[in-house]
Amino acid sequence: MKAVPVVALIVFALSSRAGDKFEIHRTSANVVVKNPDGMDVVGYQLARPAESKLSVDSACYFHPVATPKGVVISDVAPPDHLHHRGVFLAWVEMHGKQDADFWGWGEHAPKKGRTIVNREITGLESNETGAGFRGRNEWLADMNPVLSEQLQAGVRTEGPATVLDVTYRLTAKDDVTLSRWAFSGFCLRVRKDGKLEAEGPDGPVKLPNPKHTEPASDWPAAPWYAYNLTLPDGTVAGAAVIDHPKNPPSLWHNHRDVRMLNPCIVALAAVQMKAGIPLVLRYRVLVYDGAAPRELLNSLAMKWEG
Repeated sequence: MKAVPVVALIVFALSSRAGDKFEIHRTSANVVVKNPDGMDVVGYQLARPAESKLSVDSACYFHPVATPKGVVISDVAPPDHLHHRGVFLAWVEMHGKQDADFWGWGEHAPKKGRTIVNREITGLESNETGAGFRGRNEWLADMNPVLSEQLQAGVRTEGPATVLDVTYRLTAKDDVTLSRWAFSGFCLRVRKDGKLEAEGPDGPVKLPNPKHTEPASDWPAAPWYAYNLTLPDGTVAGAAVIDHPKNPPSLWHNHRDVRMLNPCIVALAAVQMKAGIPLVLRYRVLVYDGAAPRELLNSLAMKWEG
């Protein structure tokens, strides 16, 4: 039997393992995570794409966010809300030394010159179980810092779901008030095509859609809510957001027609941010193939409570 060169064995071993781990890549425009099947499952946008229809200049959002099979669930700049951007964090009305609307509506605080800008990406890591990175962003009003943001993101697969864990550590340079609104804050914008059904820990949700001007119309606090989608080609997939129990109390602005999953920390009352004291927010996003994985959602929510 002819001996196989050691070099050939090494090459074969490396190639055979290439599909057994997550991969993470960073370019000047984004950070991309691939799952072990080679699917692009999470992208983090560092700069506003030149061809984008976004009506805001900010980047620093997650898109695409896809199931393990590669079904993209997130949406950016949909025709009904050109300022919506995948999975993102922003508030519609902030008051301090400089008022600001980083959400992008512009009705109650200025959005012009209000941008979220990435300054640094570090800690890119990947292995057989997942991938992650850290980011440093600045929230600017006319080029003046309003908030500094430290982001930590981790991606993995559990059962039928891609799981995205995010932690935001926000520090205000000066005192800032996040005004009371029914919506804004952390938001997952789901694609518009297909039939949508809402679900929560107690089963299908029959509550009416909330009104954006009436915080009391938001859905009650819950560990998680999900949207199940039946797409035009018959594919069944969906998305869910799990709220961390140490986040400020939230009501949920989950509007089926607008396709938002939005645990809103300013729905109950305005939030005061004191200069130099961080506001820490943690969320867990699942995008899944098939129907909502209720046992997995409840398990991941309970692990956070513990």
